[in-house]
Amino acid sequence: MAINTEKLGYILQSFVTTTADIQGAAVVTPDGLPLSANLPGGMDEERVSAMSAAMLSLGERIGVELARGNIDRISVEGNEGFSILTSCGEDAVFLVLASQAAKQGVLMLEIKRAVSELKKVLS
Repeated sequence: MAINTEKLGYILQSFVTTTADIQGAAVVTPDGLPLSANLPGGMDEERVSAMSAAMLSLGERIGVELARGNIDRISVEGNEGFSILTSCGEDAVFLVLASQAAKQGVLMLEIKRAVSELKKVLS
Protein backbone atom coordinates (compact mmCIF):
# COMPACT_ATOMS: atom_id res chain seq x y z
CA MET A 1 0.00 0.00 0.00
CA ALA A 2 1.35 3.43 -0.99
CA ILE A 3 1.76 6.11 1.62
CA ASN A 4 -0.08 9.34 0.92
CA THR A 5 2.78 11.83 1.38
CA GLU A 6 0.46 14.73 0.57
CA LYS A 7 -1.70 13.92 3.61
CA LEU A 8 1.41 13.46 5.76
CA GLY A 9 2.60 16.89 4.64
CA TYR A 10 -0.75 18.46 5.47
CA ILE A 11 -0.76 16.91 8.97
CA LEU A 12 2.80 18.13 9.62
CA GLN A 13 2.04 21.62 8.29
CA SER A 14 -1.03 21.86 10.52
CA PHE A 15 0.88 20.53 13.54
CA VAL A 16 3.77 22.98 13.13
CA THR A 17 1.62 26.04 12.45
CA THR A 18 -1.09 25.47 15.07
CA THR A 19 0.90 24.07 18.00
CA ALA A 20 2.64 26.66 20.17
CA ASP A 21 6.45 26.61 20.29
CA ILE A 22 6.86 23.94 17.58
CA GLN A 23 9.72 24.74 15.24
CA GLY A 24 9.53 21.74 12.94
CA ALA A 25 8.43 18.14 12.46
CA ALA A 26 9.21 15.17 10.25
CA VAL A 27 8.03 11.63 9.61
CA VAL A 28 10.86 9.26 8.73
CA THR A 29 11.33 5.54 8.23
CA PRO A 30 13.23 3.57 10.88
CA ASP A 31 16.10 3.20 8.41
CA GLY A 32 16.43 6.97 7.94
CA LEU A 33 14.47 7.85 4.82
CA PRO A 34 12.31 10.98 4.91
CA LEU A 35 8.60 10.44 4.25
CA SER A 36 7.54 14.04 4.90
CA ALA A 37 9.06 17.03 6.67
CA ASN A 38 8.29 20.57 7.74
CA LEU A 39 11.63 21.76 9.10
CA PRO A 40 13.15 25.15 9.82
CA GLY A 41 15.10 26.72 6.95
CA GLY A 42 18.61 25.44 6.53
CA MET A 43 17.93 21.98 7.95
CA ASP A 44 18.66 19.16 5.53
CA GLU A 45 15.69 16.76 5.44
CA GLU A 46 17.83 13.72 4.60
CA ARG A 47 20.39 14.46 7.31
CA VAL A 48 17.67 15.00 9.94
CA SER A 49 16.06 11.72 8.88
CA ALA A 50 19.35 9.83 9.17
CA MET A 51 20.02 11.28 12.64
CA SER A 52 16.49 10.37 13.72
CA ALA A 53 17.04 6.76 12.66
CA ALA A 54 20.35 6.71 14.57
CA MET A 55 18.62 8.09 17.69
CA LEU A 56 15.91 5.45 17.37
CA SER A 57 18.40 2.62 16.95
CA LEU A 58 20.45 3.74 19.94
CA GLY A 59 17.31 4.27 22.05
CA GLU A 60 16.05 0.78 21.26
CA ARG A 61 19.44 -0.68 22.19
CA ILE A 62 19.43 1.22 25.49
CA GLY A 63 15.90 -0.02 26.20
CA VAL A 64 17.03 -3.61 25.74
CA GLU A 65 20.39 -3.35 27.52
CA LEU A 66 18.95 -1.49 30.52
CA ALA A 67 15.81 -3.65 30.67
CA ARG A 68 13.46 -0.72 30.03
CA GLY A 69 11.32 -2.54 27.48
CA ASN A 70 9.96 -1.08 24.27
CA ILE A 71 10.85 2.58 23.79
CA ASP A 72 7.85 4.90 23.46
CA ARG A 73 9.68 8.20 23.17
CA ILE A 74 13.22 9.54 22.96
CA SER A 75 13.87 13.10 24.02
CA VAL A 76 16.95 15.28 23.71
CA GLU A 77 16.92 18.57 25.59
CA GLY A 78 19.37 21.34 24.78
CA ASN A 79 19.59 24.96 25.77
CA GLU A 80 17.76 25.93 22.56
CA GLY A 81 14.91 23.42 22.90
CA PHE A 82 13.78 19.83 22.52
CA SER A 83 14.01 17.08 19.92
CA ILE A 84 11.40 14.40 20.56
CA LEU A 85 11.24 11.17 18.62
CA THR A 86 8.05 9.13 18.94
CA SER A 87 7.08 5.82 17.39
CA CYS A 88 4.45 6.10 14.70
CA GLY A 89 3.85 2.41 14.09
CA GLU A 90 6.33 -0.12 12.78
CA ASP A 91 7.17 1.76 9.60
CA ALA A 92 7.66 5.35 10.74
CA VAL A 93 8.90 7.66 13.45
CA PHE A 94 7.69 11.17 14.25
CA LEU A 95 10.33 13.80 15.03
CA VAL A 96 9.29 17.05 16.69
CA LEU A 97 11.52 20.08 17.22
CA ALA A 98 10.23 22.41 19.95
CA SER A 99 11.57 25.58 21.53
CA GLN A 100 12.77 25.75 25.12
CA ALA A 101 9.57 27.65 25.99
CA ALA A 102 7.35 24.69 25.10
CA LYS A 103 5.24 23.34 27.94
CA GLN A 104 6.17 19.66 28.01
CA GLY A 105 2.78 18.34 29.17
CA VAL A 106 0.87 20.19 26.46
CA LEU A 107 3.53 19.25 23.92
CA MET A 108 3.20 15.54 24.72
CA LEU A 109 -0.59 15.73 24.36
CA GLU A 110 -0.27 17.45 20.98
CA ILE A 111 2.30 14.89 19.84
CA LYS A 112 -0.03 12.07 20.88
CA ARG A 113 -2.87 13.65 18.87
CA ALA A 114 -0.65 14.11 15.81
CA VAL A 115 0.68 10.53 16.03
CA SER A 116 -2.91 9.28 16.04
CA GLU A 117 -3.61 11.18 12.80
CA LEU A 118 -0.33 10.08 11.23
CA LYS A 119 -0.96 6.40 12.03
CA LYS A 120 -4.26 6.56 10.11
CA VAL A 121 -2.43 7.75 7.00
CA LEU A 122 0.45 5.31 7.43
CA SER A 123 -1.71 2.19 7.92
